[in-house]
Amino acid sequence: MISKPVPANSFYHTCRYIAQKQGAEVLLSEGVRTHDFKLMAADFEMQKRLRPAKKMACFHSILSFYPGEKPSDATMREIANKYLQELGIVNTQYAVSKHTDKAHLHMHIVANMVNNDGKAITDSWIGLRGKKIAQKLTLEYNLIQALEKNLKLTNLESLSQLEANKYKIYITIAENLPQCRTMEELEKRLLKHGIAMQYKYKGQTQERQGVSFKIGNLCFKESQVDRNFSYAGLTKTLELQQKQILIQQKKPDKITVVNLKNEKKSSVISKDHLEKNTGENNRRLHDELTKNLTKTIDNLLNPDNQSDPMPYELTQKEELRKKRKRSQRHNL
Repeated sequence: MISKPVPANSFYHTCRYIAQKQGAEVLLSEGVRTHDFKLMAADFEMQKRLRPAKKMACFHSILSFYPGEKPSDATMREIANKYLQELGIVNTQYAVSKHTDKAHLHMHIVANMVNNDGKAITDSWIGLRGKKIAQKLTLEYNLIQALEKNLKLTNLESLSQLEANKYKIYITIAENLPQCRTMEELEKRLLKHGIAMQYKYKGQTQERQGVSFKIGNLCFKESQVDRNFSYAGLTKTLELQQKQILIQQKKPDKITVVNLKNEKKSSVISKDHLEKNTGENNRRLHDELTKNLTKTIDNLLNPDNQSDPMPYELTQKEELRKKRKRSQRHNL
């Protein structure tokens, strides 16, 4: 649920709008007649005269629910009552009207800032206080929180010129910000769309504190466009985008990575192939040595298996011949 205060100088025009709008239904009222908007406005004006010095006596605010959300009339009455009480708008006249002319259900709340005793009701920071109260009531009644703009659910054609320009600024920033790395780049892109950025500086220094956006004769503060597009928010986003670009530049090309992977793979394959061949050669050499050694041992243990005859010098006959020869020499 969103709270949106609407500047109003006239009870007459405000009452006509909230009561005469097609499909409008007055849900709640106090101290005013609701069957005729002219009588409603007259009742408000009569009490306003109790304090003529109060210029902005007409309070007008819109409470909008999330598109598709349809709380009961009883729930809407409770929310409106609590909203006024939390704002301190009590002991005074008010009227609450339900509108169904847009994609989102919403209530118009009109109240007299001159109370029943002729005293002025404070409107200090009433817009900000209204937003915080709306957020609190959203949680209390388990309603959907509208945390950001949803352009798909926004009927841009039905917006006023003021709101339409605000949304134009929002859309233009959202579309161009991702392509920018500096505030100057964003500034140049927005200028092409007729939007000028104006900076707020800290005191007499050149330190930037805030930014506003000017389109035609209309100028919007950063908070009026979107809280994410504040000067601090834009600066943070641009810094993050710069870091991402630097990270991308440091990354090697995809082709290089693939080549490195292939080279590494080839190296692994070559190493495996070498190890495999070396292992096979070692096993072959080992088998051959084992075979030869086995053959040698077998030959030594089984001389009968030898294919070649023993040399005569090593036979027993030769040994006997040598002994006889030595004996003959001894006898001589």
